[in-house]
Order: sequence, then structure tokens, then C-alpha cells
Amino acid sequence: MGDRNQHLFVEANRDRFVGPFLEIGSKNYGSTQDLRAIMGGPDDYVGLDMADGDGVDIVLDLTRPFEEINAALGGKRFGTIFCLSVLEHCAQPFAMADTLTRLLTDGGVLCVSVPWAWQFHGYPSDYWRFSHEGVKLLFPALTFDATRGKAALRDGEFEPLDENIGRLPLRTSPHRAAGRGGRAVAAGLMKALGRLPGFDWLLGHPYVMAPTMISMIGRKDAGAAGE
Repeated sequence: MGDRNQHLFVEANRDRFVGPFLEIGSKNYGSTQDLRAIMGGPDDYVGLDMADGDGVDIVLDLTRPFEEINAALGGKRFGTIFCLSVLEHCAQPFAMADTLTRLLTDGGVLCVSVPWAWQFHGYPSDYWRFSHEGVKLLFPALTFDATRGKAALRDGEFEPLDENIGRLPLRTSPHRAAGRGGRAVAAGLMKALGRLPGFDWLLGHPYVMAPTMISMIGRKDAGAAGE
């Protein structure tokens, strides 16, 4: 699955991704990003989904007992696993995360992207929203590169994953310095509105621009938990 910002995130981090490749939720619904093509269409690329269709090589539920999953995949392990816009649809995200960890090779990487603030969208349903710290809890055996993780705000606009996620400074100078004139105007208007009766909450609530998605890359170190 995935959207354009996830496409950009994968492209920007191509140097971290090596085969064999496993894409979770690979069915093409018409607007799905073609990650296989970004990777150059390698022969060692497996597209996996719970429903058959274009882009799907294996139909499999990754929350089933691991012995079944391992047999279906022929014992194969992967150097890169893509899991973009999938975990929010999984009723058992901890079971899914454990399976993905076990399917990585030692030194393999997980490229994961999850929604922070997004409309309800069922495939077939929609259960969860995540923070970057929540992703780390799902994958305790992985080490996530803080310099690679990004929060997506708008199309093509990213912020670092730090303590300022979702915080919109109501001062115009930081936005102008960053070349974001539109956001500077918005900050000025919100600050002016915040001085009016009934709108004081705008000045007292710093988290007024929650990111839509967060994208992260985690590495499985040799000897980490999982097979």
C-alpha cells in the first residue's frame, strides 16, 4: 500500500534496503505505490497480502501461528521488509510485529509507516493510530535510526521525529526562516485569534498540527530476539 510521502521516504532511503525483499499489504488497489518498481523489480521480491490480486505473490495471514507462516514461505528470511499503511488494519499488531521481526535476517531492516492522524479507512477495518514510541514498543528487538525517521505533514513535507512532533510554533519568524511563508501567515492569524474571547485555547494548545504519517527504519541486530 502506501501514499506518495511513503514513496518519497522509500526512495530517500534506498541505500538501506537489500534483498531478499518482502512487502506486506502488496495488493494494488488502484492507488498503491509500486515499491517493487522502486527497488528495480528484483527477482528476490515477494509481495504478500491477505487477499489475492495484482502485486500479490503469496496470500497469507501473518498473525497465524509462526510454524504455518514459516512453512508457507519455505523458511525464507528477508533483508528488507516493507510494511506501509498496514498495521492500523491489523487486529493483532503485536503478533504481526513479532512475525515480521522473526522473518528478518540478522542485520535486516524493517521499513514501517503508520498513521498518526488519518481518517477512518477500512481494509477491511481500521483499528489503530501510532506514535514513534509506540512503534518501538511493537518492535523491541529492532534498533531504529533516529536520523532516518520522519513525520509527514503534507504532500512532500517532512519533519524529524522528536519532542516537537505536532507542535506548531505561533511565532512567524521560525516559519519564514524555513521558507514556509504560508505557515507563517497561518501562525500569525492563529496568534491573533487567540487574543479574542473564546479562542484563547489556540494559545494554550501547542499541538495543533499533528502529522498524518510517521515512517521509520529499524535494524535487527545479530543475536536479537526472534529467528
